[in-house]
Amino acid sequence: MNYRFGFIGVGNMGGALARAAGKSTKQILLCDHEAEKAATLAREIGCDFGDSRSVAAECQYVFLGVKPQMMAEMLSTVQQSLAKREDVILVSMAAGLSIETIRKMAGGRYKTIRIMPNLPASVGEGEILYTTSENVSKVEIGTFLNLMKHAGQLTGIDESLMDIGCAVSGCGPAFVFKFIRALAQGGVNEGLDMETALALSVQTVKGAASLLENSSLSLDRLIANVCSPGGSTIEGVKTLDAAEMEKSVTDAVEAAYQRNIELGKS
Repeated sequence: MNYRFGFIGVGNMGGALARAAGKSTKQILLCDHEAEKAATLAREIGCDFGDSRSVAAECQYVFLGVKPQMMAEMLSTVQQSLAKREDVILVSMAAGLSIETIRKMAGGRYKTIRIMPNLPASVGEGEILYTTSENVSKVEIGTFLNLMKHAGQLTGIDESLMDIGCAVSGCGPAFVFKFIRALAQGGVNEGLDMETALALSVQTVKGAASLLENSSLSLDRLIANVCSPGGSTIEGVKTLDAAEMEKSVTDAVEAAYQRNIELGKS
């Protein structure tokens, strides 16, 4: 075995995780259906690039970074390479596809780690949910977690909760970005330039999240602490409540969850 990590597909998410892994090891082999994309990223990280069969044949942890709808076709092309391996560990980041589904597509009872990362992993602040098949050892899990530590926080979760966990943390950054954009636009509408409004909004969200993370107070108490009676904040909160903002976000999570289930059936 020549490489610790291999990546089949280095799009936004696969590329983010490859960069994070590159901070722990250079024993990485990349490939992508756009060969130049893999070559460019390999030069950036300081690792090697090749094709999918090479990744399947030579890497210990093989990251499957393709869309769920493309997984069966991709795995069919590397089945012969995988069949020669006893120590390979498949790492799937495909929404909706269970460990058993991945194994069936790969054609064997391979050791498998299923992960659901999110895009903040690209700046080392990701939330990566993971679960494993029964034959992945504690040592192998520990090695995986250590090599991925630069991607952010890794949280073990029961596979039955993976789809809903993904809807919260995997899809959540898009929902947060939309909130930040709306917050900034409110400032622009009343005279701020977009650069200033966006900077204020980003720092406000970062600060609020940090305060929540480090506080023993409930969310309701924290909200109340910002809302002085008869003040400006409470007027804004009333508007959010009238628009059922919180329900809309909850509904967005539900919609994402249902889509994850659909992807698993397709």
